[in-house]
Amino acid sequence: MLASAMIGLYIVIGVVVLIILSIIAIYNGLVQKRIRCDEAWAQIDVQLKRRYDLIPNLVETVKGYAAHEKETLENVIQARNAAISAQGVPQQAEAENMLTGALNKLFALSEAYPNLKANENFAQLQEELTSTENKIAFSRQHYNDSVAVYNIATQKFPNNIIAGMFNFTRRDMFELTDTAQREAPKVSF
Repeated sequence: MLASAMIGLYIVIGVVVLIILSIIAIYNGLVQKRIRCDEAWAQIDVQLKRRYDLIPNLVETVKGYAAHEKETLENVIQARNAAISAQGVPQQAEAENMLTGALNKLFALSEAYPNLKANENFAQLQEELTSTENKIAFSRQHYNDSVAVYNIATQKFPNNIIAGMFNFTRRDMFELTDTAQREAPKVSF
């Protein structure tokens, strides 16, 4: 009888240890995924900072050639300032979409001013900004992938129980809020 009681005790202890180890493994996995989301957001932030630093130089270059396009230049600066002060993923995404639209209008000016288009400094800044835009797009994709993995992990059973106990909350994706930007551009010859 003592032997069967000991076996039962070992089984109970073994089950408790397995449950504790499972909780620890799930918790550590969720922490790792949350940190990857934070790291991915930091990469977006680095690229956005680079973009913000290029914009004043671009605006100054355009000012010399298109001084009477004051409204367009002011819109770019206002959009840049709004993007810099944005808080949280949804507000940041909206501000970035506004900035992208303002920059597109600024680049459209170069078509109306051949001397501006031919300016070496403008061309270099435009190339750097285009390269930065590509890096931002890649960083956004990486962030959204990391958030998707994290959100799935926090919603799967039994992870959702551990996530709820330790306050692992859902993260927002970095999405386009302007429906016009979702449409494919129309090209005509």
